[in-house]
Amino acid sequence: MSARGTSAPRPAARRRGDLVSEVRLALGSIVLVAGLAGCVTRSTAPPGPSGGAQTTTARTPPSPHLGQPFDVVPSDSLLVVLVYRAGALAAFGHNHVVSCRCISGKIYVPGDPAQASFDLRIPAGELTVDDPATRAAEHSADFPADVSQSAQQAVRHNMLTPAVLDAAQYPDIVLRAEGLRPSSDGKPGGIAARVLVQLRGEARSITVPVHYDLRPNEVVASGEFPLEQTDLGLTPFSTLGGALSVRDGLTVRFRLVARREN
Repeated sequence: MSARGTSAPRPAARRRGDLVSEVRLALGSIVLVAGLAGCVTRSTAPPGPSGGAQTTTARTPPSPHLGQPFDVVPSDSLLVVLVYRAGALAAFGHNHVVSCRCISGKIYVPGDPAQASFDLRIPAGELTVDDPATRAAEHSADFPADVSQSAQQAVRHNMLTPAVLDAAQYPDIVLRAEGLRPSSDGKPGGIAARVLVQLRGEARSITVPVHYDLRPNEVVASGEFPLEQTDLGLTPFSTLGGALSVRDGLTVRFRLVARREN
């Protein structure tokens, strides 16, 4: 009797420990599923225009392509999107870095830079999640280097499914210029670009701050800005009554290098 009494709690303790581990893993996996748009689903009733976004029906036609074309060099260009966890159970998951060196397209520069335009494409299938070098470059406690490879693969897989980016049916995210204006800070080389974003068969317009450096044979454009997922007609991931969720706000950073066609 005493032997059974002393041995019985041990398996139970192990089971409780296993259960805690499984709960942590399950909750962590749910958060990990939420990368870039991998943490969002299409809204059943897309919100109306708010902030810098507007719907397809209200948007401005894309700008005409005038002037000298410059080809974007994917290997020299970089897109980074920072995705943040939220909710009371956020500690069970990670923030994520979604990135790619896969942007292609053209930038057109006429005599008047204010009439410049662009037509860019981002292949959804080439987006990466938590690339070690890109994640390490954040130099922040918000992005520690402890996301396993299996978790990265799981996030990326879910990000590309029909429920999220639907990369099979919509392989490209398309960005087109709708107009440029001087930046509000008045600094040289700064503009505010109105950008038409075509994502998952829907189109929204957002305003993006851009700093550019125009050289005889090269254009370098860069910027960093906050972006609400709802501005793209997406609904941030949320479950367990909001205790486990992803913040609506993302941080987007980019650097485009384009060179003159021969």
